[in-house]
Amino acid sequence: MAAEFHDYDWRLPVAQLGGALAERVRAAGSRVAIVAHSLGGLVARAALARAGTGNVERLVLLGTPHCGSFAAVQALRGTYAVVRKVARLAGQASAESLAAEVFGSFPSLYDLLPAGGGATDLFDERAWPAAGPRPRAALLQAALAARQRLAAPDERFINIVGVGQKTVTAVTRRNDDFVYTLTRHGDGTVPTASAVLAGVRSAYARVAHSNLTRDPVVAAAVVEVLRRGATTRLPGTWLSGSRACTQVSDRQLRRSHAHKVDWAALTPEERRVFLQNLNEPPQFKLRVPGAARRGRRSPPLTKGP
Repeated sequence: MAAEFHDYDWRLPVAQLGGALAERVRAAGSRVAIVAHSLGGLVARAALARAGTGNVERLVLLGTPHCGSFAAVQALRGTYAVVRKVARLAGQASAESLAAEVFGSFPSLYDLLPAGGGATDLFDERAWPAAGPRPRAALLQAALAARQRLAAPDERFINIVGVGQKTVTAVTRRNDDFVYTLTRHGDGTVPTASAVLAGVRSAYARVAHSNLTRDPVVAAAVVEVLRRGATTRLPGTWLSGSRACTQVSDRQLRRSHAHKVDWAALTPEERRVFLQNLNEPPQFKLRVPGAARRGRRSPPLTKGP
């Protein structure tokens, strides 16, 4: 079995990216198995919705946000760690201006917005705070329509779901600000509830989102799925008894990674560390609701490099 890498420009619409992948699948002619990570899973589902892709016999989805990720919300608000860290290198530009002028123009971020199951309809621009960066209405509507055209799940699908990591699993609007709830029900980027699909088999790994493609046990499970259609390397159920959670607002997140960095003044080792930690979010302590606590202070922020 020969493996080939399919690269794509993650900023583009999922529907467009799916069309390009569908062309490659059709050109292959013979049987094809797809292993997709994160957004790549949505791209694969968009491809399978196209005609002539029936030769795909298996789709292994690693940390795919079928129902979205709140990381996209934070990116559009200028409070996501990556956006804030990039802004530290961007001269006079702020994270908010980058969100409004640059990240807010990427259709794929809208394709990643959470949908369903929440009180906040993020595809309705009126649901977003008036203060700070706001999404573009046309891209919201295009993403909502595109999601409804994704291929419906079937017996070829299997999810590998990261669990047990501090993850934003809900958002509410409060005092013209977004407030995010963090729990351990996710892989750090994608909530568990978003990475599973009704009627589709799932395997669970206590692995962070960005490590799902590097973890040796997950890799062995993927190989087993490709060979046998199932895996015994990972459990097929996950029961999280943790009720620990915390809440953090856009306002609090804007205090993180606020100072500028002079890239030219950094040593090669300092540059390596900065880039290595680009995806690391600020850390917050989770608490069990109702547990005794000292005072009512805001969750502490851990400064990044």
